[in-house]
Amino acid sequence: MFIQRAIQSEIERRLFQGKALLLYGPRQSGKTTLLREMLRPRQEELLILNGDEADVRELLTDASTARLRSIIGKKRIVVIDEAQRIPGIGVTLKLMVDQMPEVQTIATGSSAFELAQGTAEPLTGRKFAFTLFPLAFAELARRDGVLAERRLLEQRVVWGGYPEIVTHPDDASVRLKTLAGSYLYKDLLMLEGLKKPALLEKLVRALALQVGSELSYNELAKLVGSDPKTVEKYVDLLAKAYVVFILPALARNARNEIKKGKKIYFCDTGIRNAVLGNFLPLGARTDVGALWENYLFAERRKLLANSGRSASLFFWRTTTQAEVDCVEEEAGRMRAWEFKWNPKAKGRIPHGFTTAYPTATTAFITPANYDLFLMPAPPDYTAAR
Repeated sequence: MFIQRAIQSEIERRLFQGKALLLYGPRQSGKTTLLREMLRPRQEELLILNGDEADVRELLTDASTARLRSIIGKKRIVVIDEAQRIPGIGVTLKLMVDQMPEVQTIATGSSAFELAQGTAEPLTGRKFAFTLFPLAFAELARRDGVLAERRLLEQRVVWGGYPEIVTHPDDASVRLKTLAGSYLYKDLLMLEGLKKPALLEKLVRALALQVGSELSYNELAKLVGSDPKTVEKYVDLLAKAYVVFILPALARNARNEIKKGKKIYFCDTGIRNAVLGNFLPLGARTDVGALWENYLFAERRKLLANSGRSASLFFWRTTTQAEVDCVEEEAGRMRAWEFKWNPKAKGRIPHGFTTAYPTATTAFITPANYDLFLMPAPPDYTAAR
């Protein structure tokens, strides 16, 4: 069953405005499914080409306008899946936009690094870009209702939000392990200069064990038997391939704020658990706090992206170990949250934070109220200071 995606209406709004549409996102996040469903009423006008196929790559590499016209024929919408696999795809897309304005070109890519790098200069002023993440809480709640989705909280935290996993819960373990293997390495190992798959595997596992902890390239290098520069490069590539994301520290006011700190989280908690081979229920886990934190950050990022908001996420910590889990800044406005898996757990927002940022609203996010945190246009949280 197709699950309506939040960004569909915005993609539809941008059709036939004289620009290429670029749809980024990890493999199996639903990019092709979204486009097929969205364009189903225009099936006769649609041509789908797959950059993973060798003959497609050959046809579209350094293609002339005449060659492109012969390939496209009378079709008015051309979708190029995994476009980053096609050498010189940026120039090819530019030709299509400039020489065939009657044709809507849509390119998808599971490697933001390669596709963005390949299209940045040729498509300057000629593109609209979107990112499709795994299924978000708000998308699933819109389909089944908030109450039904709340009842599946533990399942989502353990197994994640990939469409294939959500729609096949009885076979989630096998599917997620398979997905994690191809998802983590297929695109990354195609990148020039990435020649150490064993190191990559060690690094991903080390990151999975350190979710929510401050990132030290020196310590990671020692753990995996490499050097800090190589580790930093691999972490950056993992982020660009939608495996992990890096959360920076907020440092604006207090002298003792950590200024260059970073934390690492996985873009999907199911992938993180598959890396570790740990699908135990939350009640039997020792990492439930870190996993809950990862889930909330990943879902909040989806919400912001799907809503088209330009908010930035941080953590806050001082040299005296005072800490706030999540700080969000948007248009000069600041919100801060502490994440607690146990709704009865006692806690408070550090006095140092409220002193340094007196206008910030603060709150605690627990399983009792997390749905408000993950739905569009959440209310102001002002009662937890």
